[in-house]
Amino acid sequence: MAQKDYYKILGVDKSASQEDIKKAYRKLAMKYHPDHSSGSKENEEKFKEISEAYAVLSDPEKRKQYDTYGDEDFRQRYSQDDIFRDVDLGDILREFGFGGGSGSFFSFGGGRGRSGQKGRFSFDPESMFGFGDAAGGRQQSMEAKGRDVETELPLTLQEIATGVTKTVSVQTPSGKTETLTVKIPKGLIDGKKVRLAGRGQPSPYGGPAGDMYIRSKIVPDRVFSNEGFDIYVNRDINLTEALLGTSVTVPTVDGGQINMKIPPGTQPKSKLRVAGRGLPHMRGSGRGDMYVVVNVKMPKKLSKKQKELVESLAETGL
Repeated sequence: MAQKDYYKILGVDKSASQEDIKKAYRKLAMKYHPDHSSGSKENEEKFKEISEAYAVLSDPEKRKQYDTYGDEDFRQRYSQDDIFRDVDLGDILREFGFGGGSGSFFSFGGGRGRSGQKGRFSFDPESMFGFGDAAGGRQQSMEAKGRDVETELPLTLQEIATGVTKTVSVQTPSGKTETLTVKIPKGLIDGKKVRLAGRGQPSPYGGPAGDMYIRSKIVPDRVFSNEGFDIYVNRDINLTEALLGTSVTVPTVDGGQINMKIPPGTQPKSKLRVAGRGLPHMRGSGRGDMYVVVNVKMPKKLSKKQKELVESLAETGL
C-alpha cells in the first residue's frame, strides 16, 4: 500500500493551523470537484484524496495519531469508515453550491445542516453514487461499496509476540454464521487491526461488499503487562540481594528466559531495561524493550539472630 502524506496532499506544512488546513481544502475542493472539472476520473480520485486528507488533519485526535504513528500504522488503526466518521464537509462544499442530496456521494445523517436539524454529514470514500454535470442535468451512476464492519478479538501477549492462527465467526449476508481461519501477525497490539477484504456488509446498490476489520484486545496476564510494544515484568528479590547485588532469571514474553544482573544498591521499584526483548513491531523489523520492575521483599518478622545483625548494621549508620 502506497504511503500517503496528507500534509503534502493538501499543500500545507506540518505546523499548519486548523484554519490553514481548511483554507487549503477549500481551494483544492473548488479545483477538483467533478462538477467544476468536467467530471474526469482523475479529478474524481484527486477529490477523494484531498477529502481524506482533510478528514484526518481537521480532526485533532486523528491528526495526533497520524503524526505520532505515521501513515502505515495510522491506517492499521483507522478504517476508511473511521476516517470519515463525524466529518463535516457540508459547509465548505455548499459554499460552491455542491449539495448533499440524491445523486451525490454525500449523505446527511448526524451534524447540523442549514435547516438546524441534527444530522451527521457523512462521506462515502470508497464509492460515489454519481456527480451531476455542470448544468445539473446528467448523473453518473457508480456502484457503492458495502459498509465496513469491525470485530474485537481477544489475544494474549504471548500470541501477539509470536503470531497465531485464530478462528473467527462471521455472519454472512444471508444471516448464516461462518467460521473463518485467520492468521494474526506478530505485533497486533491493542487497537491495531487486520483487514479481511469483502467480509463486511453487502452493498445495497449492487457493488462489492465492505471489509471486516479485526481489532486486537489484549487479555490481562498474571506475569506480563505492556505499554505499546514495551513489556513489563515484576521480579522479587530479598533485601540483602538489593544491597549486595545478585543475578536472577527472568521469563520473556515469547516463552524464553534470560539471566540478568541486579546491581548493588538497587532501589525498590527500579526498572531495569533489556533492549529488544519486548513485542515485535507489526511491520518491518524491530521490537520494543522489556523492563524488569524490581520489588524488594521486606521481611515481616526477624529471627533473633537476624535482629541482632540488623542492630549491628544500624550501629554502623546503615
